[in-house]
Amino acid sequence: MQIAHLVKTRATCPRRQVGAVIVRDRRILATGYNGAPRGLAHCPPDGQHHDWPLGCMKAGHCIRSLHAEQNSLLQAAMIGVPCEGSTMYVTCQPCNMCAKMIINAGIEQVIYEGDYPDEFSLELFRDSKMSVFRYFDGKLERVELE
Repeated sequence: MQIAHLVKTRATCPRRQVGAVIVRDRRILATGYNGAPRGLAHCPPDGQHHDWPLGCMKAGHCIRSLHAEQNSLLQAAMIGVPCEGSTMYVTCQPCNMCAKMIINAGIEQVIYEGDYPDEFSLELFRDSKMSVFRYFDGKLERVELE
């Protein structure tokens, strides 16, 4: 989890910094942090930009940045590394869109720190029989997905 925290320092989203690390057999496969797509301008600190009619936010959610989980999966795909049977460490509970991608990537276990208000993501993990743990005070707690 410490590596995920280090990775999140690269995040370019002014609202929230999140880091993700995909690991298999104690080897780091890929990392990701939240931010604008490659080559595009990052959000300014206040979330407003005079050339962007919609700004960075819509209904309280960032619409310009990819999530850390998405970027870690994309990095693995770009370098041709399969994620089957791996564990994802992420500094925040994944949202439901990221949960669906994590499941489809073949990741077997998610360990997250910090909550995110998305009960549906936990429902998806439950239905897929994913092993999910919350990292809290230096300890892992199994998330009961019932």
